[in-house]
Amino acid sequence: MNTIIFSAILIIGIYYLIRNFVNLKKAIDLSENALFPVTEEHFSSVLFAGEWKNTARLSKRTRSYQIVKWGTGAALIVLAALLVIVFFTDWLSPSFFSFAYLFFLMLNAVKHPANFYIVPNGIILDSKFIATSDIKEYSVERIVRWHALYGLDSRANYGYKLSFQYNKKLMTSNFMVVTEKKELETVIELLDAQGIRSTIQLNEPASTVGSQGSNG
Repeated sequence: MNTIIFSAILIIGIYYLIRNFVNLKKAIDLSENALFPVTEEHFSSVLFAGEWKNTARLSKRTRSYQIVKWGTGAALIVLAALLVIVFFTDWLSPSFFSFAYLFFLMLNAVKHPANFYIVPNGIILDSKFIATSDIKEYSVERIVRWHALYGLDSRANYGYKLSFQYNKKLMTSNFMVVTEKKELETVIELLDAQGIRSTIQLNEPASTVGSQGSNG
């Protein structure tokens, strides 16, 4: 029974790593025709909560891509070796929880820094292309006093929370912070041009604006 469980976990992990790397390569190719961000001002205006870092550039020449590339390869070799061990020995059986913890640390370590692009017919978010037809709507909130994000980072104060909701229930909503109004207006214009519905809340009360219809 343990062999089946371990094997299933490892196979899922191998699939997860391969899928993420394929998504990253596709996102890099699509980002070459990105509509936003393009300038340094664009890149510096987009923040991701948590570590509060700016959106990362997608390029095969970046150090982060090389880390993901070689890290994925190394992780796949380790996982394949563990899969062989699981099938032919019972060495891992007494150490299930330690192994599971190490395994998930390995998966989380092989990631490209957070990124956001608007491209023709969709967006790229966290190195994954999301088609316009998969986006239910986006929303914008002004980050003022009493907002949940206010005070977490000085650059986010009086900026704008940009969130995306999706048509597929399994896709979790994502958000980032756009610090400058000028860049936000560019983002709104580009998203509206793709026919994506929006809810803009810059001042009370909220107003529903954007395109007619739901999704492209």
